[in-house]
Amino acid sequence: MPILTWQLWFAREIIEDNPLPWQKPQGADKLTPGRVAQSFSGVLATIGTPARSPKPRGKSPGWIPGKKRNKKPHYPIVKKTVTRKKKQNKVAA
Repeated sequence: MPILTWQLWFAREIIEDNPLPWQKPQGADKLTPGRVAQSFSGVLATIGTPARSPKPRGKSPGWIPGKKRNKKPHYPIVKKTVTRKKKQNKVAA
């Protein structure tokens, strides 16, 4: 929250006051952080964004017609068993 407040504080010099119909206009030096936040979308629209435009939605084009399809290779199943040592019988003396 403090970072956002500082961002609004520094942006108040470049923002134009656009009051809502029921708000009184304020001077450029007296803009509050709330009033700056109201007009901040204009600054963001001017600056732009580093994000890419969204991809189109809908169904994927699917498999290209006429392209040969290869089945993936199947390998035999290998089962590993646990080998245990045989117990030696004790010799009774």
